[in-house]
Amino acid sequence: MSSQTRFIKSIVAASKAEAPELPWARGARRAAFIAKRNGVLLKKVA
Repeated sequence: MSSQTRFIKSIVAASKAEAPELPWARGARRAAFIAKRNGVLLKKVA
């Protein structure tokens, strides 16, 4: 199997395995970073 065929097969397998995280679905850590950057205070939960 050539390296290009192996590469293509790995790309196809990775695309079927999981969908990449979208920027707006990354959770509390990202929301806190964006709020800090925008100068907004967030209420801590936990």
